Amino acid sequence: MFELNNRVAIVTGSGSKRGIGRTIALTLAKQGAKLVIADINQEGIQETVDAIRAEGGEAIGVELNVTTLESNQAMVEKVLQAYGRIDILVNNAGISQKATVAEMTLEDVTRVFNVNMFGLFLCTQAVLEPMKKQNYGRIISLSSVSAKRGGGVFGGAHYSASKAAVLGFSKNLAREVATDGITVNCIAPGLVNTDIWKSLDQPTADGVIAGIPMGRPGETEEIASAIAFLASSEASYITGEEIDINGGSHMD
Repeated sequence: MFELNNRVAIVTGSGSKRGIGRTIALTLAKQGAKLVIADINQEGIQETVDAIRAEGGEAIGVELNVTTLESNQAMVEKVLQAYGRIDILVNNAGISQKATVAEMTLEDVTRVFNVNMFGLFLCTQAVLEPMKKQNYGRIISLSSVSAKRGGGVFGGAHYSASKAAVLGFSKNLAREVATDGITVNCIAPGLVNTDIWKSLDQPTADGVIAGIPMGRPGETEEIASAIAFLASSEASYITGEEIDINGGSHMD
């Protein structure tokens, strides 16, 4: 199940070792997809590409600054030149900042939204034309439990707001492109066992874990597996939805 043989998948932010993007890319490659590792970090791009190729997968790297129209358009052109199509986009690139509303500045809010929402919009818009032409596409965006419960894990109100905007944007887009063979869905992770989580001091970490009924952070593979499902043909009748993966820290 969840075979992605010969599907071309772009994963933004997949060059970083700190988040879940690299695991997402490796997981999709294991399911047979041809990966495009899109990141602003050239060294990280190559590390992910090498990891995929070492496991027998196919991948190319493309430097991408999600916050600029030109960079997104150039990335799509490079992918089409290499593979001739784009089947899957995983909007994973994101940033956070720990700050209260009283502390944060307009520049802080703008910086977070530029990556988490405006960059996501630019990248998504850039892939729509080729997806519509082939009458097929899977767009999967990373939101956050913080968007639904008002923070409490990482980041401030600007982070929560940007991730809530991802949900609203994705639901609206899902309606727009439903007849074009394109599905649009979100994943809303809770606390995940990454280098970001490991950087917390012990009292803060203990407090976060106390709010998770399962009593542990999620693993990056648990997030990536859900994305592989949404990217597959088995999820062809699911659109405009979000999957909460948070160990019970938030339940709708």
